[in-house]
Amino acid sequence: MVGRVSAVRSAFVFAFALSSAVVASVPSSAFAEPSPAAAPAPAPPQHATVAPGAVAEARRLSDAFVAAAERVSPSVVQIDITARDEQDQLLRLFGRNPDSPIARGTGSGVVFSSDGAILTNNHVIDHSLTISVRLRDGRVFPAKLLGRDPGTDLAVIKIDATGLVAAKFADSDGARVGEWTVAIGSPFGLGYTVTTGVLSAKGRGALGMNLIEDYLQTDASINPGNSGGPLCDLNGSVIGINTMIVGHGTGIGFAVPSNLARRVADQLIKTGRVQRAWIGVGVQDLSPELAAALKVDPRVGVLVNSVADNGPAKKANLKPGDIIASVGGKKVIDTRELIRETIAHEVGQTVVLEILRNGKRYGTSAVLGAKPEPAVPPLPVQQQGVPQAGLGLNVRDLTAEQASQVGLTGKTLPVVTTINPGSPADRAGLKPGDIIIEADGISEPNSAQLVKAAEDGQLLLLVRRRDQSFYATMKK
Repeated sequence: MVGRVSAVRSAFVFAFALSSAVVASVPSSAFAEPSPAAAPAPAPPQHATVAPGAVAEARRLSDAFVAAAERVSPSVVQIDITARDEQDQLLRLFGRNPDSPIARGTGSGVVFSSDGAILTNNHVIDHSLTISVRLRDGRVFPAKLLGRDPGTDLAVIKIDATGLVAAKFADSDGARVGEWTVAIGSPFGLGYTVTTGVLSAKGRGALGMNLIEDYLQTDASINPGNSGGPLCDLNGSVIGINTMIVGHGTGIGFAVPSNLARRVADQLIKTGRVQRAWIGVGVQDLSPELAAALKVDPRVGVLVNSVADNGPAKKANLKPGDIIASVGGKKVIDTRELIRETIAHEVGQTVVLEILRNGKRYGTSAVLGAKPEPAVPPLPVQQQGVPQAGLGLNVRDLTAEQASQVGLTGKTLPVVTTINPGSPADRAGLKPGDIIIEADGISEPNSAQLVKAAEDGQLLLLVRRRDQSFYATMKK
């Protein structure tokens, strides 16, 4: 091996020496190339220049967002509710139907007064069995309903707390399209999420979601769970209550203007219900065809098609075929604007109406009445969520047939039948249909053993739900 390596090394040295000799025998001029004018040396890489003050200006804008979020965050709350869930397939498998299982939801809210009144959306608390409020400092309170208004999708709830930081409400009429906005809430349960955008439009309606539609539109990111939270300006003042989105990921969200939200909240706190001012007419927009037939401009006003008996309009001598051009001195060009300008006034207030009839303009006064509203049904049960006696857990043993249907052949494990709303079992996240496979270290207990384990007022359970298992603990 050594000799072979030496031979290879010798061959390499010979080849290298030969090539060196050949190169040495060639005149150096053979490798020379024409000498053109020397090419300029490549320029050093250029770094982007920052305009003087640009970074400082960006930081000032960033600081404005930070300050706005810091001002309003103490007034933002997370709202957690329990409600009936009609879709639990496991219970149907067991043939149970008397009590629907419990579902959970999360929304947002704004502290409206320092004594615990909180403004949110009606759809956040609609159908709820229990309502609880989580404050910015981590405290959790049960809440009761003061009143709700499906017409604007707003509601006011109340917690037993004092000294809260009430949000400052700005004049939404003065908000400008294009100005910066900040939204805060709990999208998908992620509490106190801050997003930013601009006020995209005002006076949006005709979405078919609620009776009263006069929304602010924003591209600040709003997602499920943001409902009921504030839309703010850079002063940290509330200009709207975030209410809904168009699709997911579209960047189009809507908020109830603060002026409307504040009026509704004041009434719900005082009386538990909302009275809206009413002229007492049926109206419709002037289509180009109607306008042509009536020989008027389509944007001249709103066409009256009916007048309520004994209503304000009847007393003011309005007739079908009249066109309402303004309310209280403010021009209206469609039904949404007419509703907005009308409900901006109080019931019993006198307003001047400008009427166009047969091509002539008239002025008349109407004393606004209270719009007849359908009764708002109560929520299913009282909402305070006070834990009931015991752990709030009711069970029975699986039958052999039921056990085999869920892959537990021969097991007589306890299955949860009902959960008392607001109870320790409810707070632990248990649901009807859950199967107890371990209780305080006892493997595969029966219901009698579970009851015995619960006598000390606390339980550590291993629970099976469909094809997953998890631990849950509860204490009286």
